[in-house]
Amino acid sequence: MRYLPRIALAAAAVGLVATVASAEGLKDPKDVKIAVVVHGSASDPYWSVVKRGVDDAAALTGAQVQYISPQVFDEVEHARLIDAAVATKPDGIIVSIADPDALRGSVTGAIAAGIPTMNIDSNEVPGEEMGVTFYVGTVSEYDSGKRAGERLAKDGILKVVCINHEVGNTSLDDRCRGLNDGLAPSGGGTEVVAVTPDPGDIQRRTEAYLSAHPEVQGVFAMGAGAANPLIPLFKEKELFGKIKLYTFDISPEVLDSIVAGEMEFGMDAQQYLMGFVPVINMVEYATHGFWPQSDVYTGPLFVDTPAAAEAILVLAKEGIR
Repeated sequence: MRYLPRIALAAAAVGLVATVASAEGLKDPKDVKIAVVVHGSASDPYWSVVKRGVDDAAALTGAQVQYISPQVFDEVEHARLIDAAVATKPDGIIVSIADPDALRGSVTGAIAAGIPTMNIDSNEVPGEEMGVTFYVGTVSEYDSGKRAGERLAKDGILKVVCINHEVGNTSLDDRCRGLNDGLAPSGGGTEVVAVTPDPGDIQRRTEAYLSAHPEVQGVFAMGAGAANPLIPLFKEKELFGKIKLYTFDISPEVLDSIVAGEMEFGMDAQQYLMGFVPVINMVEYATHGFWPQSDVYTGPLFVDTPAAAEAILVLAKEGIR
């Protein structure tokens, strides 16, 4: 665990970690209970990094922290899990809001119950509309997509397909919508291929779409969960060099492909911080009464050269990037 001691030293240096609460109503860290209830399974390559951040923050502070998620993307089940977590009366709850309509009652219910609530990953706006006052994640999924679309347009890549592996996740919808709007002024645009998280399904549906649409210049995965299966597909079908491949989020597989000169870029959300930062802040609130006064934006960052990819590959393989 090479990374944790560095964080521990930095946290200790600025007095982030409480040892014993010193005011009435505040707690010792070991007595603090926090629920992290998100839509992404810890087996997902993106969310496994979030969980690593959660686990490292729990180890650093000594607090009792649970990572809770549906087995598959299911916002109805996600809402139920939030309700169940609220019923245990934790000292804080951290949620993602992939479908505001499905989660509104559960999130506002947590706030009404007096539980400090923070939002990660899924854009700050839905949380703010529900009364959540702190967000950790990318500046905007729509804006991230728009930046990517403008970049592709400058490179002359105008016919792009979005591979969406979590249909119903508004964040992924916003990514593709932004991508489309970034391409539009140059005469470009996107279409969506809806797939399941199953790697075989991602490959079959993408291959079928590309066979039927030879005009496609770029394939843009809406997350590493979709990008990872596309890399071997592109190799097997000798598509690298013919069609550009991009992705939101990164993984060791994505970085390896960028290092090899295959994929064009991945957009890094630094999602480790989405797990680490809010847990630290929740513990600080329970132990000292501190509450952050501004959101924390963790991305997007373009990882677009072999050198840049290689520089963070070691950390990615350790589950930190």
